Amino acid sequence: MPEYLTNPESPENDSRSAPDESRSASHEPGYGSHDLRSSSNQPPARKSRWWIWALVIIIVIGAYIYHQREEAMASKASAAPAVRAVPIQSATAHTGDIGVFINALGTVTPVYTVTVTSRVQGEITHVYYREGQIVRKGDPLLDIDPRPYEAALAQAEGQLAHDQAVLNKDKIDLDRYQLAFNRNAIAKQLLDDQEQTVLQDEGTVKNDQGAVDNAKVNLIYCHITSPIDGRVGLRLVDPGNIVQANSTTALVVVTQLQPITVIFSVAEDYLPQIQKELKAGHRLDVMAFDRDQQTKIASGSLLTLDNIIDTTTGTVKLKAIFPNGDAALFPNQFVNARLTVTTLKNATLVPTAAIQRNAQGAFVYVINSDQTASIKSITAGAADNDSTSVQGIKPGDVVAINGFDKLQDGAKVAVRKGGGEGSGGSGAGGNGAGGGTQGR
Repeated sequence: MPEYLTNPESPENDSRSAPDESRSASHEPGYGSHDLRSSSNQPPARKSRWWIWALVIIIVIGAYIYHQREEAMASKASAAPAVRAVPIQSATAHTGDIGVFINALGTVTPVYTVTVTSRVQGEITHVYYREGQIVRKGDPLLDIDPRPYEAALAQAEGQLAHDQAVLNKDKIDLDRYQLAFNRNAIAKQLLDDQEQTVLQDEGTVKNDQGAVDNAKVNLIYCHITSPIDGRVGLRLVDPGNIVQANSTTALVVVTQLQPITVIFSVAEDYLPQIQKELKAGHRLDVMAFDRDQQTKIASGSLLTLDNIIDTTTGTVKLKAIFPNGDAALFPNQFVNARLTVTTLKNATLVPTAAIQRNAQGAFVYVINSDQTASIKSITAGAADNDSTSVQGIKPGDVVAINGFDKLQDGAKVAVRKGGGEGSGGSGAGGNGAGGGTQGR
């Protein structure tokens, strides 16, 4: 401690300071004034301790605040968190029928496609059809100049008439020779020669008749008609064009649209099941869907299957036929064919969206009566876009169809309205893909 902090009133300080004061008084001039200045420079002891007490008070207050804050944080951490129900929508498992389907990529193929070419040579004089027109069998398509073939027909008919007259004359002579021979008026040789002459004339007449028929056919070929019902394509020739006989150049193409077929391939593994249904005389329905497999384009039935398996792909081709009354299917269009192999009766159906999968397999969240979710393992079977047949739960069980990112086994749930607590799918005739395959 500094010397000025000692108590000036203590006896010890007085006895020690007496000799010092005598020495200072005897040796230093101005003793009295110097002593007064020294006494005034020494601060009072009580005033010098106030900042220590202030510091202690601040530390105590800070410690108290810190302690209260720590207690509050500890109470929050130790308090049990409030349980929030997970909002979900639900559906009820029900009993119904669902089909077992095979999915494959197919190509729309016309039953008939006719490329019309010319069988005679000549100039095109008239085109009757319009591009894209629907025509019936026998409707006129175009005409080729018939005049050369009309002249050829007239010439053939004239030759036929001439040779027919020669034949008639020789037949009359044969009758005369026969009468003369019966009277022994002529030799047998003359009669035999006349008989052969008549046979030659008959052959000539037949040849002339063939020429006439050929000329008539060529004349018919000058007027080209549609061989089938269908739709004509774009115009390929114009009036004034010269066409050649038996040329490979197409004059018009007619494609049948009603009915129409779809050819698709399925894996050979499904062949026994398909053949079993066909041998039993069952009609196998086929539906054609668009690229996204969401919109059904047309419905038909399986017509037949190919007689060999493609060894490079391990698939077999199937052909389905569609009435195509609305012309929704177009030749060479790609569609998704869905073949109904069989129908499962009284299956337990749930919405496809309710089925979740993990490393252990498929499962659903079943909603209990106390509004908690429980995980139930299932076996998924045939499915369509909305419903799937399952095993492992019972009809009437309520399952969650969304909110899976927050759902856990035993979690509290709050069923929202509007999502449809309902059956969750259609019954028979569902568009399923159970056991299906994408055609290669």
